[in-house]
Amino acid sequence: MFEHLVAFKFNGQYDPQNGEHLVGTLLALKEQIPGIVDITAGVNVTEETENIHGYTLGLRVTFTDQEALRAYGPHPAHRHFVGLLEGIIEEVVVVDYPIFK
Repeated sequence: MFEHLVAFKFNGQYDPQNGEHLVGTLLALKEQIPGIVDITAGVNVTEETENIHGYTLGLRVTFTDQEALRAYGPHPAHRHFVGLLEGIIEEVVVVDYPIFK
């Protein structure tokens, strides 16, 4: 399996009221994109404020394998989500790694 972690930092055009909509759109990807085993997303509520660095939304997706992760990027449902970020995203951090147990 493969893990896909993403942290989103938004610019001044971002309306925090849209956070729930973005999270809902992300969670719906599990039913729309083959190869997703599990997905979680949420608005950052950490009390470690010195470590936020402006990142306010987090995403974790577990895929069946690296091929499923590769197919995720160009999938129309994922592209739709990326389109929702136009004009409001400042920076994104992505970490992908194989899961060893």
